[in-house]
Amino acid sequence: MPQGRALRGVSGAQAIAAFCRAGGVEARTRGGHSMVDMPNGETIAVPLHKELKIGLLLHLVRQAGLTADEFRELLRRG
Repeated sequence: MPQGRALRGVSGAQAIAAFCRAGGVEARTRGGHSMVDMPNGETIAVPLHKELKIGLLLHLVRQAGLTADEFRELLRRG
């Protein structure tokens, strides 16, 4: 199964919760985005949408220093 297919239907709030489980800290919210400071030193801007597009979500996952499989596992833990 391609990486993105299993990540369909993920909301911004679900993504933020998963990034926080990976050690990120929700630093602030500005407009329609929430900024999450990740342990790898990156700050990622997660849009607060009902469903994130696959390309954007995979970009955020890579920026956070995670693999798609690691992120999928973090989603399951919630």
